[in-house]
Amino acid sequence: MNAQSNARFTIQPHPVHARLRHIEIYQDAFQAFFHDVAAVDVQNLEYVPFMRFMLADKLAKQVGGNFAETMHALLMQRANGGFTLGVQGVVSNAAEYVKFGTAVGHLLGTANHDAMSGTYYARFVVKDTDNSDSYLRQAYRLFTLHTDGTFVEEATDWLLMMKFAEENAVGGESRLLHLDDWEGLDHFATHPLGTYPFTYKAPGSKNVQTEVDRPTFFLKDGDLCISFIDQFAQPQTIEEARYLHDLSQSMENSPATKEIPLPVGDLVVLNNDFWLHGRAPFAIHPQLHRELMRIRGSFAAV
Repeated sequence: MNAQSNARFTIQPHPVHARLRHIEIYQDAFQAFFHDVAAVDVQNLEYVPFMRFMLADKLAKQVGGNFAETMHALLMQRANGGFTLGVQGVVSNAAEYVKFGTAVGHLLGTANHDAMSGTYYARFVVKDTDNSDSYLRQAYRLFTLHTDGTFVEEATDWLLMMKFAEENAVGGESRLLHLDDWEGLDHFATHPLGTYPFTYKAPGSKNVQTEVDRPTFFLKDGDLCISFIDQFAQPQTIEEARYLHDLSQSMENSPATKEIPLPVGDLVVLNNDFWLHGRAPFAIHPQLHRELMRIRGSFAAV
């Protein structure tokens, strides 16, 4: 993939995962972008949807080289479908991280409403103790492989996760599985329950009351895709439960499931149709602290 000559970014193989790419934006482009958006506050982004796209426009102009089209192409390419990108220490505070993640996400398309937070993104902390009703914030449990958006009605084409802070953290790596690398794909996709519409229902913390029926495997533009999360699927029989259990265990134990590090100030973006993601457990520490931001949405026409 060749960017135009005015591009102020480069694309490299990811150092850990062969399918991913790592994008580096030139520091002068970062500095110019953050200068351009210095007067924009996060509340303005939360209250005024068009401001999110204005940030995206400013980032695209400073980076150049068909930056939005390049990111979109990377996510749509089945062989890749994901990339990492970081601010390289140009900024280090949460408000600037929100601005940057907002700009990247809105170059891809429209962000979904995140009912958990009440706006277009969610920030959540993982620490030593937790009383939540899902694995999202539970530091010492394996956060099993899943796709996002299983229990909401709007399309969830892509997922962006950005690390804001991390202290006293050992473990907790992002765990990723590309659907085409999973040796169990054919078995579970061709199973009689592979296209059965399972009911998904979220716990109370997600602030979503509706139930959604989704098949585990489906075709999009002729390609096989997956929608799955073990916590919220509602099987009605032992046979259905066994299928979901065995599918999850097969993915968790697959040699194709890889752990990747994500430094503070970096984000990872994945095509939600054929990448599954999760998190390794942390080592126990009473002062453990990690904060992440999540944005998920649908692709715009490019």
